[in-house]
Amino acid sequence: MKNTIYDLIIIGAGPAGLSAGIYAGRAKQKILIIEKEKIVGGQIKTTNEVVNYPGILVSNGESLAQMMKEQAKNFGAEFINAFVLDIDLSGDIKKVETSLGEYSGTSILIATGGSPRSLGFPGEEKFKGRGVGYCATCDGEFFTNLEVFVVGAGFAAAEEAIFLTRFAKKVTVIAREPAFTCAETIADKVLTHPKIEVKFNTEVVELIGETHLEKAIFIDNIENKKWEFKPLPEDGMFGVFIFVGYKPETDIFKGKITLNPQGYVETDENMKTNVPGVYAAGDVRVKTLRQVVTAVSDGAIAAIDIEKYVTETKEKLGMIDEKPEKTLEISESFLTDEMKSKLAEIFKKMENEVTLVTIIDNSNESSLKLANILKEFHSLSDHLKIIEKLKGEDLELERKINADKYPIVAFLDEKLEYTGIKFHGIPGGHELNSFVMAILNCSSGIQKIDENLKEEVKKINKLVNLKVLVSLSCHICPEVVMNAQRLAVENKNIEVEMIDINLFPDIKAKYKIMSVPAIMKNDGDIIFGAKKIEDIFKFINKN
Repeated sequence: MKNTIYDLIIIGAGPAGLSAGIYAGRAKQKILIIEKEKIVGGQIKTTNEVVNYPGILVSNGESLAQMMKEQAKNFGAEFINAFVLDIDLSGDIKKVETSLGEYSGTSILIATGGSPRSLGFPGEEKFKGRGVGYCATCDGEFFTNLEVFVVGAGFAAAEEAIFLTRFAKKVTVIAREPAFTCAETIADKVLTHPKIEVKFNTEVVELIGETHLEKAIFIDNIENKKWEFKPLPEDGMFGVFIFVGYKPETDIFKGKITLNPQGYVETDENMKTNVPGVYAAGDVRVKTLRQVVTAVSDGAIAAIDIEKYVTETKEKLGMIDEKPEKTLEISESFLTDEMKSKLAEIFKKMENEVTLVTIIDNSNESSLKLANILKEFHSLSDHLKIIEKLKGEDLELERKINADKYPIVAFLDEKLEYTGIKFHGIPGGHELNSFVMAILNCSSGIQKIDENLKEEVKKINKLVNLKVLVSLSCHICPEVVMNAQRLAVENKNIEVEMIDINLFPDIKAKYKIMSVPAIMKNDGDIIFGAKKIEDIFKFINKN
């Protein structure tokens, strides 16, 4: 695996990436598909019902994506669950640096999709994570038996409104348009749902509150009348979910391929970008219709042209085809033999020793489970050590790592000095990636960081505690954990704790956390949502 040069590396396992994997695999190409989320499918995996995909009478998005994945695997595609950290498109052989190591390929397909857009009305930014959300799958459960509003008139808004009825006692759709802009079948389901009310020609004017969302003001654009909503006293709060489109996930490609002013990838009709051997497919590219059927079409077209490009390039370079290796899938489950083998290979990148310290609270089931999991990691590298103590057995060590919550695992460097990195929770689900990256960053600083920023981080001379509040079902959270902890590696004045919010309901209640990821600084200021290293650095320095 480590020395393999793939014919095609696909970044993103939504319908476009999976379709390309199927077509390229059928053409006997060596394919690697990189997906940062545990479950494939991109946006479609949150779709409850798919009824307009040709040949499929009815399905849900996750099932349809899973079938596509199985097809790709059957044709020899390999899958890894990892973050892409950097990409080098300059040569005939492209290089992709991920949280699981570097991979090389003759061609690259960008199928990274998009992330939700915000509207910018007063109060939206203030109440992100305290009533305002963009992911019903991530945050819907926080609003069980409360009222929620869904803003938008498209397919996503309609689908998510139906999904939220699983939790909310009532869902009100706020649509600026005079009618839904999605298919009538899904629109009719919303309009006839007993728990959903729809208000067309209406917009959010402002969200109001102190520590949490207390009131919303709306305007009826037909009658030009404003009206307000306040939750019942016994509810205390409510939610607003915004589904008004997406922005392309292309930040990592800026300056490396041509993007339009909105950040979408520019391609020709064969999905080629301006860089030879680099293609784009699906929602990430400039196109008029963003649907599953057009995404899989993009992927198929790209794969056919990629096959020609790869053949010509390999002939030019004198590369000899190898027999495809057995399909390998890397998942986040604890801890299969396959995963242990892969992690052992990854941990060969460790340059310095890292010690994981866990303080065991025998009355805490998660604390006991965490201790057992760490034992599995112990055997994976000579550079990885484990210290296990019972609560109260070594008070000096507990003070050293600020052990105040359980479960806990803290990271020490090669000098047995506390790095400032801790996990309060089981590093499973999506957080396995951030846990592995924490080990690699403490040992080797493998995650790239701008040199100028690194120097600025080192100048921080005040103690800063960051609590990154996560849910193991959140696909955005691990990258935020990883980015925050990368700063702690550069400056021991910065302490970063990953906290599984579901294990600490007292923290959730005290700070009224209604969305993840959330970053809390010194138990005071909080920011929500996906954040880059630069964003977190600015948050640290904000007065």
